[in-house]
Amino acid sequence: MCGIAGFTHLDGCPDAAIIRRAAESIRHRGPDQQGVFESSVVSLAAVRLKILDLATGDQPITREGTTIVFNGEIYNFRDLRHELESQGHRFQTQCDTEVVLQAWLAWGKRAFEKLRGMFALAIWSEADRTLTLARDRLGIKPLYIARRGPDLHFGSELKALLTHPDLERRLNHRALPLYLSLNYLPQPFTLIDGIEKLAPGTWLQWRKGETTTETYWAPSFARVDSRISFDDAKQQLDTLLDRSVQEHLLSDVPLGVWLSGGLDSSTITHYATRHFPGKLKTFSVSFRGRGFDESRYFQQVAAAFDTDHHELDLSPDEDIPAAIESIAHFSDEPSADAGALPVFFLARMTRQHVTVALSGEGADELFGGYQTYLADRYARWLRPFPKPVLQALRGIAELLPASDDKIGFDYKAKRFLDGAMLPPALAHVFWNGAAPLDGFARELETAFAPLPREAGYLNQFLYLDQRLYLPDDILNKSDRMSMAHSLEVRPPFLDHRIVEFAATLPEEFKIRGSKLKFILRELMRDKLPAAVIHRPKEGFDIPAHHWFRTSLRTFLRDTITERAVRDSGLFEWSAMKRLMDDHDRRRINAGYRLWGLLILFLWMEQWGVDTRR
Repeated sequence: MCGIAGFTHLDGCPDAAIIRRAAESIRHRGPDQQGVFESSVVSLAAVRLKILDLATGDQPITREGTTIVFNGEIYNFRDLRHELESQGHRFQTQCDTEVVLQAWLAWGKRAFEKLRGMFALAIWSEADRTLTLARDRLGIKPLYIARRGPDLHFGSELKALLTHPDLERRLNHRALPLYLSLNYLPQPFTLIDGIEKLAPGTWLQWRKGETTTETYWAPSFARVDSRISFDDAKQQLDTLLDRSVQEHLLSDVPLGVWLSGGLDSSTITHYATRHFPGKLKTFSVSFRGRGFDESRYFQQVAAAFDTDHHELDLSPDEDIPAAIESIAHFSDEPSADAGALPVFFLARMTRQHVTVALSGEGADELFGGYQTYLADRYARWLRPFPKPVLQALRGIAELLPASDDKIGFDYKAKRFLDGAMLPPALAHVFWNGAAPLDGFARELETAFAPLPREAGYLNQFLYLDQRLYLPDDILNKSDRMSMAHSLEVRPPFLDHRIVEFAATLPEEFKIRGSKLKFILRELMRDKLPAAVIHRPKEGFDIPAHHWFRTSLRTFLRDTITERAVRDSGLFEWSAMKRLMDDHDRRRINAGYRLWGLLILFLWMEQWGVDTRR
């Protein structure tokens, strides 16, 4: 696992210190080795966390006048290497990076379709003076780009681009409402004006100041297989998961599994123990003594598979304010997903024992694992009622007292009824976010456009989440919090063969009645403890409502001060104060909105962002 950065410079060679500063800014992604490549037109940098080929895989790598910097892992690189060797290609290393470079030399852009894994890369061809960038199918690995005149800048993280003196730190006011509403930035947006995210499954090519972009892969629900039997589908899923997890265990350094005690991470643990030599290490975060603690579940799984289990109890005694400040720095964008906090601590603990961890991300978006999918269905039944009826129900819900639960009944009831009065697509993203935003409707219509209506009601929302929520929130969070501690995290569910297979399944295989991820649950019924199979879905985040009234109250108000709000020019202090006061007095539960605002103000301060219009 690595980080990459670079830029073109048609006007001549810049100060060599610039590309080295870019590399230094993301050194946490690759503490084991750093390297740069410079020509009259392009400067490239790579920082390397050694996972495979510890001796000879240093970057950048140059062959036949072509240079690559690469971030990621390719799980089928040995098969590709054999294919390339049969065509006459010769290799000097044992790493996947050189295989990707040789594949490019052999097949050009078609090589990306042959890669199975997670990656972001840049390839410079001296012969035709072209720079090619590409990102993996699901967006597991990040890649940011900026165009300045004829030149192109790129990097694994925003901070790598912001080291360049030509890139200004101006707030993107068009993107700010999206962040405040969704709690994340959907691609291509970032909060820095002029910097974008390259979309998943996309390559971009730069030549003499001109760029061309093309999508080589995207989620597709166009071919739902209504003829497949449920038992055959379970068998195929079993085979795909077994193969994917086995491939994701590829490593020359210590490896383990993140185990939350939920269905997804427990499934990964089951398959990993089939193929891992020796005793598998597992890692969990607990909240002991609190109602949302999951330790009883992950301890049952760890015992069932006899893992070498490691647990961190995330108590208020931890230095949480200092961790939140670190999260604001490493998040880059920023991200307002409160789940970043336990993931930050989980990654820090995990890195003390291993360099690679497998995780369960992606299963919810493939098989229908979120309560929001049920909310989509229930809201569909409610929308035919006259709006005054829905408003009356919302008024009744307002009488419910605000609880300190992580996601209490009062919070769910109010948000559900608020969303039920929105158009379906807006309601769906609202339930995952913080506030409704009608201005996002056009982007949502664009996102839905390629999906045939016959693909089904549920599949429309799965498609939307795979395109936006998964890469820009879930995977973004996992990448930043793990790489902050130089830890590589791999999600076996996001093998594109599993993603494509899941898209062909009938909707009733995914959600049946009120049972979420039905096919996965049935597949694992005899393989996991019964308590894990039957437990309700729990989000991996913090009790934000409670903490902002207690242990984090002072930190919140010391950060979002009257002066900070007025200096930003973004909000009315009276409205901000009222939001915090109403939350304190239990008139509302605004913990997740406050988390997003806290991270935003920390991020603007740390990065010196110019908020003027």
